[in-house]
Amino acid sequence: MAQVAIFMGSKSDEATVRPCAEVLDKLGVPHVFTVTSAHRTPERTARLVSELEADGTQIFICAAGLAAHLAGAVAAKTIRPVLGIPIAASALGGMDALLATVQMPPGFPVGTLALDKVGARNAAWLAAQILALHDAELAERIRAERRKMIEQVEADAASL
Repeated sequence: MAQVAIFMGSKSDEATVRPCAEVLDKLGVPHVFTVTSAHRTPERTARLVSELEADGTQIFICAAGLAAHLAGAVAAKTIRPVLGIPIAASALGGMDALLATVQMPPGFPVGTLALDKVGARNAAWLAAQILALHDAELAERIRAERRKMIEQVEADAASL
């Protein structure tokens, strides 16, 4: 069972969004990673949300650029947490996607992360932290990864 679903609006977003899946893999969080579009495949998007929710998916992560309606379209179909990753895909440098992802009507929130790969990584971390509220083993894996980050900073500082 996938606890997290990662949706991308386009295959061209894969390199940007892949770090999200890599963090979830590192933390041992089962997930699905696929392409679906709010505009080109709205029926597929709605079907995926329904099927994955029925199978136990707890969190949806949606990455899209330009109009970036994917996260909002998913939020309209579920009451489970939806996390949005805006993708810089236009001459506007991602501001269009950021604003489209963050500006949701009341009652249909999308937790919006940073643009691109940083947002992808943090979406995975946030999803894991949400799941860890009811999973002590996952909480410990998150703590262990944070300890590694602290140790790396200390090692870097000592090497100067």
